[in-house]
Amino acid sequence: MSSKQNDNRGGAKRVRLSREQRYRQLLDVAWRLAREEGTDALTLPRMADEAGVTKPVIYDHFGTRNGLLTALYQDFDLRQTAMIDAALDASGPTLQATAMVIASAYVDCVLAQGREIPGVLAGLAGSPELEAVKRDYQVVFIEKCRRALAPFTGAKGILQPGFWAMLGAADALSHAAARGEISVEQAHAELYEVIVAMVARSSR
Repeated sequence: MSSKQNDNRGGAKRVRLSREQRYRQLLDVAWRLAREEGTDALTLPRMADEAGVTKPVIYDHFGTRNGLLTALYQDFDLRQTAMIDAALDASGPTLQATAMVIASAYVDCVLAQGREIPGVLAGLAGSPELEAVKRDYQVVFIEKCRRALAPFTGAKGILQPGFWAMLGAADALSHAAARGEISVEQAHAELYEVIVAMVARSSR
């Protein structure tokens, strides 16, 4: 039982959180548990215990364990989107700068989440919740890249299969770097080359 929970049950004054604040608190607790113990620890009763709340509070926010894991994936997507948007806004107006920003921001966001994201994905493998959330994010990310790279592409633009190939490479390289199978620099460089080559093909 957490010290925070002991304090609450020992009579310390509770701070009433808004629904949004409570949701954020619960996500932070879930990320900590996933980081320290792995995603197997992410059961709803365990979450209630760690967060110092009743089980109905957890069920109200997430419904099921898959609902919790899906919320974590959505939280990760929001942070990755914000990181990439900020990096693109600050990048130089060249293909090289834009490609490196996309490559480095994608990889670095996965690395910042450590082993937790592969665990979340493994926990949701095959679930309809994950497929829906991932698909929505992937489509948004592809369109973001299409707009960022449009000034450097040929008249026909980049075809959709190219973007899906880029996204597959981004995921594979990021997770390989997170597992230590390749270096961060290698992941950046390889994804950069994939993006530049994809743009070059659009001019043929």
